[in-house]
Amino acid sequence: MIATPIDPTDPWLRQAQTFPVLSAEMIERAKTYGREEVMAEDTFVFERGQRGIDFFLVLEGEIELFIDDVRRGRRLVFTYHPGQFSGEQNIFTKRPMLLSGLAKSGSRLLRITNRDFHAFITGEPDIGETIIRAYILRRAGFVRHSEGGVVLIGDRHHADVLRIQRFLTRNLYPVAVVDPATEPPVVPLMQSLAVTADALPVVITPDRKVWSRPSNAALADLLGINESPERDTIYDVAVVGAGPAGLAASVYGASEGLSTIVLETLAPGGQAGTSSKIENYLGFPTGISGQALAGRAHIQAQKFGARISVSHEVMKLDCSSHPYRLLLDDETSLRARSIVIATGARYRKLDVLNYDKFEGQGIHYAATAMEAQVCSDETIVVVGGGNSAGQAAVFLSRTVKHVHMLMRSGIASTMSDYLVQRIQRSPRISLYQQAEITALHGDKTLNGVTWIDHRTGESHELPVTSIFVMIGASPNTGWLDGCLDLDQHGFVKSGMTAVGDTPPSPYATSKDGIFAVGDVRAGSVKRVASAVGEGSVVIAAIHQFLERQRHAEHEEPELNATAAR
Repeated sequence: MIATPIDPTDPWLRQAQTFPVLSAEMIERAKTYGREEVMAEDTFVFERGQRGIDFFLVLEGEIELFIDDVRRGRRLVFTYHPGQFSGEQNIFTKRPMLLSGLAKSGSRLLRITNRDFHAFITGEPDIGETIIRAYILRRAGFVRHSEGGVVLIGDRHHADVLRIQRFLTRNLYPVAVVDPATEPPVVPLMQSLAVTADALPVVITPDRKVWSRPSNAALADLLGINESPERDTIYDVAVVGAGPAGLAASVYGASEGLSTIVLETLAPGGQAGTSSKIENYLGFPTGISGQALAGRAHIQAQKFGARISVSHEVMKLDCSSHPYRLLLDDETSLRARSIVIATGARYRKLDVLNYDKFEGQGIHYAATAMEAQVCSDETIVVVGGGNSAGQAAVFLSRTVKHVHMLMRSGIASTMSDYLVQRIQRSPRISLYQQAEITALHGDKTLNGVTWIDHRTGESHELPVTSIFVMIGASPNTGWLDGCLDLDQHGFVKSGMTAVGDTPPSPYATSKDGIFAVGDVRAGSVKRVASAVGEGSVVIAAIHQFLERQRHAEHEEPELNATAAR
């Protein structure tokens, strides 16, 4: 019997993959990794908030899965039957569980400890593939239905509400957004928790804890999203940035036995994670969203043992001694034998008055399902002429009233042809080439823009509350603090260090053992596929560097002993 979906009016797709039943032959193989247990009474085998839980496979009986909700209490949402298994992607990490599982009296279960779980999925790859696919889909379902996470109360268009919602959603943490102005039933809950209007927005957990306007870092720590660096550990590889290049480096580094940590300020995926759909990425003929691609890479890295720390920014690289030291914004630090710089580039800002005032309250840099919901049935503006801007315009045109697309150059010179054709054919997209915004209007939130058509010299006004800015690329290299050579635009120069007869790696920087990949590297091709390629290939150069380091460390005592004699 397949588990019942949370919302029967909007059933989860691919249920046979989300809640699969393992074959008898698979179950027999799984038994060699764990032990059987019989429940003498109803027993919670895992509960919300626990970390490092075990994996359970139902042999006889059932496990009931419960979700705790501050508004509706504890609810039964799934029942696992023989051949089905518990868990979701938090089992790969030490992050807290979102749900509770009650094994019914008389049930016979196979328990595989958290310590042995990684050996199980790598030792039985076909079973591992089934489990990982199910875990990805389960988490996607929880996020889609806003189940198992927190409640965010506040004005849906408020900058802090959008910031918190974006941070949690991009980190695949379920969040239900409730606006008291349009959903009055939430008011009694606010009153029972002594939440006043001036405290909004607030985040409320299932156990009724209330946080007013928490920072991203505070949320990550309080909800267990962040995996902090381990103290007194010297990592083989520290990857700074979890975009496509950084995630690729973490997957290949961890899978090849290197102790690997990834440091990311916001969420896995980087700039690519904000793309509504990437259609020209090899192997995905129907396209894949940037967030989905990042989510798969994230769990793949964790499968191999990479540690992924989000929400704390790297403030400085100390390259004065080896191992290198990275200083974080919470005043902690970590050391690593090699560094991969994959901090990418961010979109540039428009040079117009009051721009900063409307960031987060009308100005967006991402076009995902969340933003599409925020500006549904509205008229919007997309600024930019690259693929990201084109993807945003096409995606948003499905849900908004109309898209006005402004770009300073001609569309065909900067955008893939398949996007150009869709934009030109769409009746819901108006394209203005050689045009730019000259003014923003509004008090607390954006309510209009003025733009100029440089071909005619005419200015026009548009009453809009949302603009999507996707122009240019400004490298995230301010934190390098003079350690490395940069080009005139701030991108990291590479292909510079050679040892003996060994040719330099294309990704080697001016400091031995520090490498740059992806958009942050000077001369790189700004495409997802090339970033993934660079992130995977750089690990070979890191192996060479670490081998040289081990050889030098071995030779030094011998030289000292010889000198002493």
